[in-house]
Amino acid sequence: MAPRILLARHGQTEWSLSGKHTGRTDIPLLDEGRRGAKLLGERLHRAPLDGLPGVEVRTSPLLRASETCEIAGFGDRAQPWDALMEWDYGAYEGMTPAEIKARQPGWFIWRDGVPDGETLAELSDRADEVIAWARSAERDVLVFAHGHILRALGARWIGEDVSFAARIRLDPTSLSVLGWAYDAPAIERWNDTGHMAG
Repeated sequence: MAPRILLARHGQTEWSLSGKHTGRTDIPLLDEGRRGAKLLGERLHRAPLDGLPGVEVRTSPLLRASETCEIAGFGDRAQPWDALMEWDYGAYEGMTPAEIKARQPGWFIWRDGVPDGETLAELSDRADEVIAWARSAERDVLVFAHGHILRALGARWIGEDVSFAARIRLDPTSLSVLGWAYDAPAIERWNDTGHMAG
């Protein structure tokens, strides 16, 4: 069996709602985020996924991801892993894109990166580490993490430069699947929030 990665983005937080860059700041889910995590968990536990028996689960140790994992019903199976933490935004932590562009006109994170934080190359290397782990055995994996690191995983899974992540939007509490087509890495499902309709 060719291994797949199922990607679960954490639920809504105050900062994700307002568009603030939330890297290593450890903030909790909003009530809406907890509701989304519950709906995501219900989806993962009903057919055809049936609770993903045999899947290996890892989560970012940051509260918004680990709480999503717990509410979704995978906390007892999950191992925290720093490789799944969000991009370290350095000096731009807690700022919105508009606030950053007021300082640095024309700024584009997937090209320009962030000062005093993690470089694009470091983010890409971290995504590659997660992919190497996922492909290391014949089993699917489920990860609970954050918007930009999960987008980086999507880009690197299909062999694109990490900057390709700019083109693959990812909403809170979404489900995505990285798999295979014609024996090559492929995006099977992306940014699926159908479960949020209840």
